[in-house]
Amino acid sequence: MSTAAADRELLFGATALALRPRVLALGDTGVPAEERTVRISVQPRGLSERARESLTGLDEVRFAPGLGTSDGESAILTCPRPLLAAAAEVSEEGRVMLEAVLSVERPAAPPRLMGVVNVTPDSFSDGGRWLEPARAVEHGLRLEAEGAALLDVGGESTRPGAQPVSERVELERVLAVVEGLAEHARIPISIDTTKASVARACLEAGATIVNDVSAGRADPQMLPLIAERGCGFIAMHMRGEPRSMQRAPRYSDPVEEVCEFLRDRLAACLQAGAELRRMTLDPGIGFGKRLRHNLELLRRLPELRSLGRPLCVGVSRKSFIAHATGELSPEDWEGNRPTGTRDRLAGGAAAICACVLGGAEILRVHDVAQMAEATAVAVGVSRGAGPTDSNED
Repeated sequence: MSTAAADRELLFGATALALRPRVLALGDTGVPAEERTVRISVQPRGLSERARESLTGLDEVRFAPGLGTSDGESAILTCPRPLLAAAAEVSEEGRVMLEAVLSVERPAAPPRLMGVVNVTPDSFSDGGRWLEPARAVEHGLRLEAEGAALLDVGGESTRPGAQPVSERVELERVLAVVEGLAEHARIPISIDTTKASVARACLEAGATIVNDVSAGRADPQMLPLIAERGCGFIAMHMRGEPRSMQRAPRYSDPVEEVCEFLRDRLAACLQAGAELRRMTLDPGIGFGKRLRHNLELLRRLPELRSLGRPLCVGVSRKSFIAHATGELSPEDWEGNRPTGTRDRLAGGAAAICACVLGGAEILRVHDVAQMAEATAVAVGVSRGAGPTDSNED
């Protein structure tokens, strides 16, 4: 089995899907990895007898609330890392858990900004500003000049309460823009769509990434298309659909539920024949989530890195910022258009910093120049040095 195939099986094979490991804490990162104690959430039913024998009966290893939990209930394994490495030598479950730990321990790649090019009349932030293809292309090239490493073109609004548009209308909006950007921009182009036919046309026009807020659920032809074309794919978590997603969404643990949704969608991508190395995951900030859910996801973003794939996060100008500052009532989830989204710049910069510190590798933003500055500061904090590594006092 090739290394790529082995990694795929290890991260998203039957054992991983039964065990569902999610790293909660890596212990004291100020000490060498081999001296840390890690905490991992697992499904006890996914542990074989051999794995249980390798991990139980040791004073340093604890399962809480224990391995006799009811079906579907997770348990938390607290284990010195050397003992986890030893378990990985004798069981597949140990190898899966260790790989989850390694995925979180690996330094995230330097974050890249994805500039938003909305070709819609009703997007929550800048709907109608770039409907003319030439203006949209000009806008995208300006975002590239300001520091965008990717451009994301969308022709159907996914704001709360948004109504769907037809394939014909969406193609009329985006196709010329994708063609123009592919011709003139020097960075990758992403098409933000849930429709396989729109994705196919835009891939043929020069896009190389599909950004799907439904993670391939809205159109059964999307995942086979991704596999056929070998393109990049961003799979996002969304509870419900844009028209109804903010009507009282409920979670027992938003991070756990988002993580498991993304694990299952990534497994579906691989089952369809897509390449693991081209997959990116998005927790879907603001998509079927209230303020507390969004803040919890940002606070615990590293847990999603247990899945071993890069994270793309979009916080730019979203209404949760206005809810956090008190500008909007937490109950006002449909009123984000009239509130002056450009005034959310400072809050957005703070959220971007949280994303960087949490290990996000793609940041989807409207205000590229300003968010590039915020990102640079956050990267300096997270890595302990600025880009020039100067010696000033």
